[in-house]
Amino acid sequence: MKLIDSTRHVLERNGFHVSVRLADALGMRVTHVRLFFIYVTFFTVGLSFGFYLTMAFLFKLKDMIYTKRSSVFDI
Repeated sequence: MKLIDSTRHVLERNGFHVSVRLADALGMRVTHVRLFFIYVTFFTVGLSFGFYLTMAFLFKLKDMIYTKRSSVFDI
């Protein structure tokens, strides 16, 4: 059980944070979004995993384009 917990913590720390960002945008719990991705992956035989990676890529692009500036003088 300890191996599973440590693996989960490593993946959560170093993951893409797609489910966290979707949960924040939708106002839901993160566990519900993660369970949704898991169930949909089983039913669609991996198509939602491709959707997940696409969302991770788009969120990364958004972060690279729209960065928060601390002040007006950072331009």
